[in-house]
Amino acid sequence: MIAERVSGVLLHVTSLPSKGWVGDFGPEAYRFVDFLVLAQQRVWQVLPLSPTGYGSSPYSAISAFAGNPLLISLEFLARDGWIAAERLQGVYDDAPMEETACDFERALVGKMPVIEEAAANFLDRASQEDRSRFEDFCRENAFWLSDYALYSVLRRRFHYESWNQWPQELATRRPEAISAVVQESGREVAIEQVVQFFFNEQWAALRGYCAQRGIRILGDVAIFVSYDSADVWTHPEIFELDERLQPIRVAGVPPDYFSATGQRWGNPVYKWSLLQEQGFDWWVARIRRALALYDQIRLDHFRGFEAYWSIPAHEPTAVNGQWVKAPGYALFKRLQEIFGVLPFIAEDLGLITKEVDELREHFNLPGMRVLQFGFADRGGHLYLPHRYVENTVVYTGTHDNNTTLGWWRENVTEAERANIETYLHPIRQEGDVVWAMIKAAANSVASTCVFPMQDILGLGSEARMNRPAAENGNWTWRFKHDALDPSLAEQLARVMEMADRDSYHVVIEGPFAGGPTDEASLRVREGSQS
Repeated sequence: MIAERVSGVLLHVTSLPSKGWVGDFGPEAYRFVDFLVLAQQRVWQVLPLSPTGYGSSPYSAISAFAGNPLLISLEFLARDGWIAAERLQGVYDDAPMEETACDFERALVGKMPVIEEAAANFLDRASQEDRSRFEDFCRENAFWLSDYALYSVLRRRFHYESWNQWPQELATRRPEAISAVVQESGREVAIEQVVQFFFNEQWAALRGYCAQRGIRILGDVAIFVSYDSADVWTHPEIFELDERLQPIRVAGVPPDYFSATGQRWGNPVYKWSLLQEQGFDWWVARIRRALALYDQIRLDHFRGFEAYWSIPAHEPTAVNGQWVKAPGYALFKRLQEIFGVLPFIAEDLGLITKEVDELREHFNLPGMRVLQFGFADRGGHLYLPHRYVENTVVYTGTHDNNTTLGWWRENVTEAERANIETYLHPIRQEGDVVWAMIKAAANSVASTCVFPMQDILGLGSEARMNRPAAENGNWTWRFKHDALDPSLAEQLARVMEMADRDSYHVVIEGPFAGGPTDEASLRVREGSQS
């Protein structure tokens, strides 16, 4: 249950205009936080921060626990003394900040060798204090860290082939084979662990900067994991695999209005009965790690915790799957016993059954509503503000949808256009629809509203983050360095004041001076409604 009226912005870290081909935890992230403060936003929502696999998708991760090394800031590695500042000149000469699209391949080639060099320097010359913090990190993350580091070393050794293509003794984790790799590649494994430590240190610093300014981090946990991941390689027994460690059944969604053949995601499904016998230990560890990274968690594909679409692995489409019950009540009860109040938001979009609603309501979890879904016909009215309850998170759109301006230009029918203007107001200029939708969300009874950054900037479909049907070109959008106009933040802040979503009055002296090295001067007066 969300008890206060707040507002936030959806922006993945890679969408920041940082140097080095992708957004990261460096100065631009702190500058963005300063923008949120001036705009009286209280939530920063990010997509999964995991190391990515296929298509550079944050939802196709090679680990459910590890962090994406590409999010590490080289500037801050240099600031902290782990790499020489001049070492970055050659890297950044070929990576101008004004490039707007992410280039993950260039980032891997350009950034990763520098990050690994910094990690090696850490191993060679870390102070006792630094080493103690590193050892604490390794101890606190022992459940996954060593296995992930070893997986990463082997994945690189075998040219990024899936683990089931490795030599049999390594694919099946025979103890003598694993011991031999650890002995001969111990330094490489240690470097991978330090890289994760760097990720953790920089993210913790950024999250602390947010907390000091009254901003919570809303993270994202995908229900399933990729087959080619450290998780399946390390814990094959908790997934439905055959004797050759191939998936027996995979996850997806059934045919619907949008796809005649459904969606075959290909993720191996869990052996839920075994997980339950084990006290859901793997899920407890996963949520414990997520709560170390985020203040709140959006559970992607929440309906899969009540029942999931199980498809025989040999089927090329999702047509011949079936619904299989999942022990969602038992899982969330166990998590509640461990963690107390569950800071979850249920992604309950699409065709949701009574049983899914009952599961969500039993644990008092807020559901999601997306304004763009509300105007086609009367059946979509549950997505409109007059149908909301307080325990709701409303979005103008999500990372999977077109931007609001792109949707207005390209996706709405004439009937929908008329419905939008009837429900909101006549749209004289196309850009007006964006702020009309923002105000409708902000003024609703929903306790939380979230706006994609593309909507705040008034951008069209060129700024879309993900097209689920497209195999290439997703996840690459970044905003330009000069986009954070203070007048835009002030405009958004005025909407928040009128919608009673501003619990803090914040004045930033200097235009987004932020960053841990600049220490933007903040004056915070709690409870003011200026």
